[in-house]
Amino acid sequence: MSGILAGKRILVTGVVTDASIAFHVARTAQEEGAEVLLTGFGRLTLIERVAARLPKPAPVIELDVTDQGHLDTLAERIGAHVDSLDGVVHSIAYGPQGAFSFLDGTWDDVSTAVHVSAYSLKSLTTACLPLLERRGGSVVGLTFDATVAWPHYDWMGVAKSALESTSRYLARDLGGRGIRCNLVAAGPLRSMAAKSIPGFARLADVWTTDRAPAGWDLTDPDPAARGVVALLSDFFPRTTGEIVHVDGGVHMMGA
Repeated sequence: MSGILAGKRILVTGVVTDASIAFHVARTAQEEGAEVLLTGFGRLTLIERVAARLPKPAPVIELDVTDQGHLDTLAERIGAHVDSLDGVVHSIAYGPQGAFSFLDGTWDDVSTAVHVSAYSLKSLTTACLPLLERRGGSVVGLTFDATVAWPHYDWMGVAKSALESTSRYLARDLGGRGIRCNLVAAGPLRSMAAKSIPGFARLADVWTTDRAPAGWDLTDPDPAARGVVALLSDFFPRTTGEIVHVDGGVHMMGA
């Protein structure tokens, strides 16, 4: 499988620490031959320090997906480094604490969760279209299986449902332009994002040995990252609108 992204330019969002799926996607993409660019929100110097741990240097471009000014200038700022993109990785999600209480969550809580976690897939993709359309490409997002109601996940589960639907509509509208859009539904990981989920331990308890027939390691982002990189490659040229589960098999187990 060596070199499956050789010659490709990939934009990876959502790198916060070297334990995040996005960091492992960036690392694996580089190992498979890609030139990688990162986006960062907030403390760019911190993200630049994390980026320095990658096998090769990767520029960090500031991006707040709720800031239209950032989105309007994104293609131009990426263009200072590369003249086209072959792939975009959406690894962005956020919900205020109120979003983790379904009956008590306010519209402000919910609208923020949906904007950052779902609508941003569309806004990020369209912002990158001028670069993606030049050679065609692949957009890959990360979701958490939204077909069931999980303990404590609440309005973030609704936001993930919106993300999954958004991916399908993007796949429909961009297929004719040579752009595929797919998602990886990863199992839970003890990451920075997990720390913001009340009751994460109870949710993660679902991934026991008998529920995950292929096994699952809460501390290993590598399987999910490999799934993303595979979908970025040309090995899935006619796969779009799909959700690939990388969760040890939990999604298909009965009660």
